[in-house]
Amino acid sequence: MRRPFVAGNWKMFRTVAEARHLVSELVPALQMVTGVEKVICPPFTALLAVSALLEGTDIRLGAQNMYWETAGAFTGEISPGMVAELCKYVILGHSERRTYFGETDATVNRKIHAALASNLVPIVCVGETLAEYESGQTEEVVYRQIKIGLAMFELVEPNSLVIAYEPVWAIGTGRAATGEGANSVVANVIRPALKELFSADLAQAIRVLYGGSVKGDNAAEFFTQPEIDGALVGGACLKTSEFTVIVQAASRRIPRTESTIS
Repeated sequence: MRRPFVAGNWKMFRTVAEARHLVSELVPALQMVTGVEKVICPPFTALLAVSALLEGTDIRLGAQNMYWETAGAFTGEISPGMVAELCKYVILGHSERRTYFGETDATVNRKIHAALASNLVPIVCVGETLAEYESGQTEEVVYRQIKIGLAMFELVEPNSLVIAYEPVWAIGTGRAATGEGANSVVANVIRPALKELFSADLAQAIRVLYGGSVKGDNAAEFFTQPEIDGALVGGACLKTSEFTVIVQAASRRIPRTESTIS
């Protein structure tokens, strides 16, 4: 059963004091919603403070990135073990990391291996740019990111990995993909690629999210699609009422067991 999953990526927003205030609003609102795995991913500086506020709740904590080495002279980096002290999840391969900080499919692969070795659950982001989308390269790009990013390791537990399909042209632009279009990429590209890497059963069981200008008023469009299991939310997760509406929409989604993979 693929349990609905909603994660909020705060990006480079909120000081520690601001994070405490936001979480103090989020916790009672999100605790009212059941049947959804809920994750918030604040900046590194706020992880410790937020972790304390989430103790005893069903809301999980995630980091926005990490390095693949366990320790060493890597100024400014955060190791998997440091993340794992506080978090269950870690976002890897986000398009902003690829665009602004030179991350590649190969370096994302190294981070995924390191995350799994530290018992972290990676939320692996894939998606095409506007130029790639307009030139009809969506399938080629997303397939490559899955195949290289997830290469060379065995997966036995589907809940140890989450995929987020985030078309780059929809992130922070207000121009979301359609539910039908996003579902088609998941059904025809992502799950078949997962089947090639792992097995049909695992490809069916791994949760795949949509991300890119998800808001309270369009979340249901994605959550009613059979292959989309939730969302990786950007700007809307910084507003308690908006993020709560998105999580509520996910709670109304029926967990899926059927597969389009033959």
